[in-house]
Amino acid sequence: MGKVYAELDERLRKFIARQPMFFVATAPRETAAGDGGHVNVSPKGYRDTFAVLGPLTVAYVDLTGSGSETIAHLRQNGRITIMFCSFGKQAKILRIYGRGRVVLPDSPDWPALAARFSLNGTRGANRRDRRAIIVVEADRIADSCGYAVPRMKLTEERDLLEQLAEQKSPEEHIAYRAEKNAVSIDGLPSLD
Repeated sequence: MGKVYAELDERLRKFIARQPMFFVATAPRETAAGDGGHVNVSPKGYRDTFAVLGPLTVAYVDLTGSGSETIAHLRQNGRITIMFCSFGKQAKILRIYGRGRVVLPDSPDWPALAARFSLNGTRGANRRDRRAIIVVEADRIADSCGYAVPRMKLTEERDLLEQLAEQKSPEEHIAYRAEKNAVSIDGLPSLD
């Protein structure tokens, strides 16, 4: 059965460290008329792009991708849920609910935050395709059984995003983000 935790204790931190991926969910705020936008759920990989900063604070490196929903939604309302789902022997799902903020590479907070990530080669906060660090202050931490989640084995991390990033210059990354990541699919500003 599920349990609510006061903080990310050592056992939960070890569980997080063992997971090769996590999921991020955000949604735009509804209008007074009840209109809303699209709920977004994004899978995230590369173990060395997630860090537990404190008992109630986590962060991850947001890499350049095809969309910018998470950033747009956080700028609009700050709500975010991060889910870790064990595909290994232990059946468990851990959700971190909270408020997130976007830290861009030119922010004064960037160097200290970037230093918190384990860097493996060009991964983590030194990657060319990093566009932000998302910092989340948890207001609820809860687990659930995960009994229906299948057991799977990780064969390897994909390096396709890394390969694409290395093919572009810093200027090309900036141009790509300006074209593809300036607004969300609902027209909300994200990277401006």
